[in-house]
Amino acid sequence: MLSDIEICRTTPLSSINTIARQAGFLDTEVVSHGTYKAKISLKALKRCQTHAKGKLILVTAITPTPLGEGKTVTTIGLAQGIAKLQHSVMACIRQPSMGPIFGIKGGAAGGGFSQVAPMESLNLHLTGDIHAVTSAHNLAAAALDARIYHEQRQGYEAFEARTGMTALKIDKVVWKRVLDHNDRALRRITVGQNELGKTVNGYEREDGFDISAASELMAILALASDIHDLRTRIGKVVLAYNLQGEPVTAENLQVAGAMTVTMKEAIEPTLMQTLEGVPTLIHSGPFANIAHGNSSVIADNLATSLSDYTVTEAGFGSDMGFEKACNIKAQASGQSPDCAVIVATLRGLKANSGNISLQPGQPIPKELYQPNKDALLKGFENLKWHINNVTRYGIPAVIAINRFPQDSEQELNELVKMVKALNYPVEVAISDAFSQGGEGALQLAEKVIKQCQTPTAFQPLYSLSQTLEEKLMKIAEVGYGASNVVLSDQAKKQLQQLTAQGYHSLALCMAKTPASISGDPSIKGAPRGFTLEVNELKLCAGAGFIYAVCGNIMTMPGLSDRPSYMNLDIDQNGDVIGLS
Repeated sequence: MLSDIEICRTTPLSSINTIARQAGFLDTEVVSHGTYKAKISLKALKRCQTHAKGKLILVTAITPTPLGEGKTVTTIGLAQGIAKLQHSVMACIRQPSMGPIFGIKGGAAGGGFSQVAPMESLNLHLTGDIHAVTSAHNLAAAALDARIYHEQRQGYEAFEARTGMTALKIDKVVWKRVLDHNDRALRRITVGQNELGKTVNGYEREDGFDISAASELMAILALASDIHDLRTRIGKVVLAYNLQGEPVTAENLQVAGAMTVTMKEAIEPTLMQTLEGVPTLIHSGPFANIAHGNSSVIADNLATSLSDYTVTEAGFGSDMGFEKACNIKAQASGQSPDCAVIVATLRGLKANSGNISLQPGQPIPKELYQPNKDALLKGFENLKWHINNVTRYGIPAVIAINRFPQDSEQELNELVKMVKALNYPVEVAISDAFSQGGEGALQLAEKVIKQCQTPTAFQPLYSLSQTLEEKLMKIAEVGYGASNVVLSDQAKKQLQQLTAQGYHSLALCMAKTPASISGDPSIKGAPRGFTLEVNELKLCAGAGFIYAVCGNIMTMPGLSDRPSYMNLDIDQNGDVIGLS
């Protein structure tokens, strides 16, 4: 079989203007960026606001392994399968970050015959949205340090007399800088260093970098309903605290307007296509372990207004992106999923048995592809947990068993029987979307469409009116199955402060490992009765949530000893090679 990039390069594509018209966009709403990608004006959002909404399908998964379970392949393949059944359909996915692309994960366009094309455009810069987020974020960081410098070099009173502005008296900065690369050396740095006796470079303090996808601005971009909502949310972002312990916002610093201007094109989704010509909106890119991990509200609104079915994807397993789609995104947008697809693989279930060690960057153990009834039975507990988790929200579900070439036909059929024997109100189908595209996802598409006709009884785990502590306990105990939650002394203090400052009505975003339902990545399967440890609570006032840091969560990844960038190069024709 050809490589992903070879398949993409040898598949004829339609012009993006043709795809846009097929999707229902007017020519005046489309700004082409070359032949195969375009920005969609928010004029389309306004035009479509009275349209009836189509069905929203959310693709999630079992607890993922470092290999990935094929959520994007399933998302794209399912959309293509629905199109083959003569229904109008669009896909909505997040823009991939350059960090993971050059790190271990590689590209994020899907794969085989179920991918977004051209895949190198999607994976490498696209239309620059992540760079706009990076620029807007770092503008605020530069503005903070400049304000500290100008207020302190002659004193607050002199600053006020000179500028006519009120001194902010910044004491504690909480806004790091960001970069769209994995770079562990930048996690903790010192800024403002000077030659002896000088302060021209500012005042020395500790700082650090996060990856751009971890920026609150990325979460805001995904949750904003329009440009005015984006501006309002950016104004609420807390950048620092003053000497009295009061928040200093982007509005206070008078930088919110410029930050919004920097992102005025980033708020427009990018339109591309699948290998079978299904219109696909790519917008925003928040990670699911440190943010809400879903594509944008704007993309969803456009797609559901113009198509019968919209297929989108939530990051990692259903305890991560799916939970946040239901408790954060749906409560912000007012639109909940009509059906969930839970992606499972034989190798993923066996890895979740705890019997087989699977480490990032290491060779795949041969036993993952060999028939192993004991490992499959133990790993199946993880799939049952995710089925229970999805149906808890009142959403009909379909299990998509993503086939790999090495999979045993006998084990695949056995897994189908195991799901059917549960007597849950779920459907199950084996997906060959990778090797056959939409044709290989027809059975899956039929069962998803059937489940979409089932009335939903959507219910988030908590209401925004509950206290932060009640939300935290609900997610940990009901959402994860923990027996109790332990807050560090720092987290307890932050909980009191956030409540006193009036942030108790915000949603709660759990920042934890994606490798386990618990907060401990070494605990596999379907753990119960564990203790969830919360180390820190961080405020994201613009995004509208508090995020709870559970365990050792890195907001700036590092590169492995064998990163994916080593495979990338340019051939004699000037084409990208080594991207998959």
